[in-house]
Amino acid sequence: MALTIHILDLGDIELEASFLVLGHECGRVRRVPTYGFLILGGQYPVLVDTGYRDNAIMETLGMRGHCYHENDVEQQLGRHGLRPGDIRYILHTHLHIDHAGNDDDFPLNTTVVLNRREMEFSVSGIMYPQYPKPDIKHLVDRIYEPEAIRFLDLEITGAEEIIPGVWCEPAGAHTEGSMNVIVETADGLACICGDVIYDFNDQVINHVRVNNYMEPQVTGNHAGSKRSEKAQIKKLLNNYRYLLPVHDRGAVIEHGQVVGRLDMTCPGSVVESLPARNWFPA
Repeated sequence: MALTIHILDLGDIELEASFLVLGHECGRVRRVPTYGFLILGGQYPVLVDTGYRDNAIMETLGMRGHCYHENDVEQQLGRHGLRPGDIRYILHTHLHIDHAGNDDDFPLNTTVVLNRREMEFSVSGIMYPQYPKPDIKHLVDRIYEPEAIRFLDLEITGAEEIIPGVWCEPAGAHTEGSMNVIVETADGLACICGDVIYDFNDQVINHVRVNNYMEPQVTGNHAGSKRSEKAQIKKLLNNYRYLLPVHDRGAVIEHGQVVGRLDMTCPGSVVESLPARNWFPA
């Protein structure tokens, strides 16, 4: 059976626009979605990211959260006939405040999978309060429970398989330990790329304030070098059929360029520039 990817709507965030694209539209407030991804059809159900804990916690970053009952990860799983205890693996693109805030809703026999370097980075004091104590403390507690957490060492090992058709690779951007999740679908390789890309339109399609051909624009994040960030975006564009960031609609890629955008509210729909076709068909 082919693997299928299902979108989980985990709420929205309001933030200053130049956080999305470095130096662009400073002072303007943008509202962006926060997605999780449910991978079905394989050996076990796999969840990628769990969203943020509550609206109040986003205010510690000067951001505004819009997460309501229907956006709760349990409610989103329920739409697919699942409960938290049915999830075998939670994969985290990284551990920022808006991605790992609901792990404590899942039992300890659900294994949380993350890059060890990201766990180290989360407790280093760098980028605090992007890594809030309740979220990280829960993950530290999981270390002492059998099979409650699994560390990957992606910078050393390269890609590691989680279940057949699903593997993780080092992202090399956004945070020191960010990872991409690759899914082998019937329609090509899909890459859940976390926050390596925030905004396809301004970073890749229009690439605002960039004069060179096929040169992506970088984000307002400052955890690594901008050259590395550009290179990792180019790598994504050159290696995958579908790219799925966490704060923007997904994109269809051909020959290193965006040729279509995905309708995230209705998986199965590709909009803008492509004829109708199935997205990750079951």
